[in-house]
Amino acid sequence: MAGPGNPVVVGILGGSGLYRIEGLEHGEWRHVPSPWGTPSDDILFGTIGGVEARFLPRHGRGHRIPPSEIDFRANIDALKRAGATIVLSLSAVGSLREHLPPGSFVLVDQFVDRTFARRKSFFETGCVGHVSVARPVCRHVGDHAMAAAAEIGLPMIRGGTYLAMEGPQFSTYAESELYRTWNCDVIGMTNMPEAKLIREAEMCYASIAMVTDYDCWRPGESDVTVDQIVAVLHRNADLARGLVRTLVPRLASHTGPCPQGCHTALDHALITAPEARDPVLLAKLDAVAGRILAQAD
Repeated sequence: MAGPGNPVVVGILGGSGLYRIEGLEHGEWRHVPSPWGTPSDDILFGTIGGVEARFLPRHGRGHRIPPSEIDFRANIDALKRAGATIVLSLSAVGSLREHLPPGSFVLVDQFVDRTFARRKSFFETGCVGHVSVARPVCRHVGDHAMAAAAEIGLPMIRGGTYLAMEGPQFSTYAESELYRTWNCDVIGMTNMPEAKLIREAEMCYASIAMVTDYDCWRPGESDVTVDQIVAVLHRNADLARGLVRTLVPRLASHTGPCPQGCHTALDHALITAPEARDPVLLAKLDAVAGRILAQAD
């Protein structure tokens, strides 16, 4: 398992329409078991531009798993066990803003979590931890992402708030309008609790949101449908693959402890006294929290 100071390994979470990554060399699908449950799929191990990469389709190949049934904890734990030090999230979203039409790319920097049917933390009874998610994405990875987008001529907006809804249904008109009053910019179903769990697992995180529709708030726009989304998804997916091929090699310089503290997020997070910690839970935490737990031994 990777940690601060080790060579960069880039985990890639592919969302709707992204079930494969072109340009990944020496690819091999491997099963990575997790004590937290069943990951969405095997993980594709390989390299992109000489940099180690690990690709996991969030919904499974063939899009088998709906948002509420994704085992987010198993996915993040498996990526950590596979060596990932950075995680790039690629996901389809609806737009809540006129200036973000279908086809737009947004480098998300904040989230509002409205999900309610998901396990949101690795820390449970027996080992309580409180991690700050005030700044849930890594600005240094974001710098590389923006530079990569500029290199391939992809106009990507930096900064935006992602409203995570439970799904699988799309919003009502009233909900869509409410989220707009909250200053949310895009809406999706998968980036939470993903971002929280990646923070707990001490990995850098960047979320690239690909707009497929205007949700249902825009006057004169037809209500969002799956066939409408799929048409835009295909165009966005090709652009996203090009972005990943350019971005991953740039991340090779992102070694050592993250300047933003992503790799030390657990330094002051655990509150349960060492003698009161559940050894069964500690064993499950060996990947995501092994660094900090080893200091308590």
